[in-house]
Amino acid sequence: MVESIAYLGLSPKRISRLLGVLMIVLAACMASSIVIGAIYHDAKSILAFAAAVTLTFLVGGAFFLFGRDAVGAISRRDAIVVVSFSWVFIGVFGGLPYIFDGTFTQFHDAFFETISGFSTTGATVITNIEGSLSKAGHWWRCLTHWLGGMGIIVLFVAIFPQLGVGGKFLFKSEVPGPIVEGLKPKIKETSKALWLIYFFLTLVNFALLWLVSGMNWFDAICHAFGTLATGGFSTKNASIAYYNEFVSVDIITTLFMFLAGANFALYYVAIVQGGVKRALADRELWAYAGVVFVATIAVTIWLNINASPTDEHNYGNIFTALRYASFQVVSIITTTGFGTANFDMWAPAAKLLLFFAMFMGGCAGSTAGGIKVFRVLVVVKACFNEIHRAFRPESVRMLRVGTAIIRQEVVHTIVVFFALFVLIFVAVTLFVASFGHDFITSASSTIACLASIGPGLEKVNAVSNFAFYNGPIKIVLSFCMILGRLELFTVLVLFVPSFWRR
Repeated sequence: MVESIAYLGLSPKRISRLLGVLMIVLAACMASSIVIGAIYHDAKSILAFAAAVTLTFLVGGAFFLFGRDAVGAISRRDAIVVVSFSWVFIGVFGGLPYIFDGTFTQFHDAFFETISGFSTTGATVITNIEGSLSKAGHWWRCLTHWLGGMGIIVLFVAIFPQLGVGGKFLFKSEVPGPIVEGLKPKIKETSKALWLIYFFLTLVNFALLWLVSGMNWFDAICHAFGTLATGGFSTKNASIAYYNEFVSVDIITTLFMFLAGANFALYYVAIVQGGVKRALADRELWAYAGVVFVATIAVTIWLNINASPTDEHNYGNIFTALRYASFQVVSIITTTGFGTANFDMWAPAAKLLLFFAMFMGGCAGSTAGGIKVFRVLVVVKACFNEIHRAFRPESVRMLRVGTAIIRQEVVHTIVVFFALFVLIFVAVTLFVASFGHDFITSASSTIACLASIGPGLEKVNAVSNFAFYNGPIKIVLSFCMILGRLELFTVLVLFVPSFWRR
């Protein structure tokens, strides 16, 4: 078997070593839940997580020992195999605590919840979050968000600084175009800088929620994990709506969701290099802010105009309408998925706008999911260029985003990404609907997982969950989360026969 893999041009020992290190790191992170269990004197959680940590560490150690004598830098093909298979390993072993502590009895439920966490999707199959999870379980569930949020930007380059060509390829494929301008040329230094910024923003978010908004320290840090990762897991059944009496929670969470949806490279440019003006001049940032502003105003007006005494909130008050509109708009565009209102009960126009916002997502280089504002800008500009060529075929127009000239091959890749995204969305929607589910539920479930959003419409709205789906649907939606978070190509290339030829 090993010889067969090597014959294909892959290095089984290098792949095994990296997967082993990842498993050991996963076990170490999982062990933090044992500390939480000890703080709250929860023997059951301590035993469950200890068993999961031990098993994960042993398997990871076995993989590492097999590949311990691997030499040379990882190739591009090796890196693709490692990063794709690592997500399956994370889903399987990261879900062990849920099985061992009795939260789930079915593998597909634990796999779904774990992938939803690490992919920062935030969709859940837990029907009673407050009653089903221990403090240690809550901690692990929210920590998976935080690890997956920044981990998906720097992925293996944060853990394995010596990835060589493979690491550079994965980093560039995750942050396309001019996103990495101004960052340090070395992958290791870049990953450290991004992690420090991510940690600092999480710390500030936690401090404000705890000291200003009155959350207890545990809930504050769990919600900070979900906010900066644009994940959406909450310790409460009602999500952020549990704190609706505290306006400060809404304001702080909305602000940090917006910050998490922006390009983290801009924070590096502004904070480390002192290039505040340069960061603020970023065209994608302004497009992102503009979409959020326009969508917020539009939804606010629709809520206010269509206000009814039966509404869950007093939308007849313009400030109340603005409060709930802004939170839901930012939560959906950044693909966080926190909720303070059930937007499935809003006017059709508002729901339709939010549905399309699910596709776009945040900025490239952020922790947000979706297609990304950068890609939308490129496609829109490419469309205008083609329209211009229809009446001036001899003209040559360079496609620019801000001052950056976008190469034709980048435009081609982005257009293909759009096409694949839509094709996968349609295919999975039809698959879900084939089990008898209505179109709106099927479509919104698919986009909620593919774009890493979490809540959808109808049966999967902001106050519902995915528990009613059968095993096959949950597994398919789990892989949708992986596809969306790895930006499609990294996973889909494994299904190309030529990839497996020497």
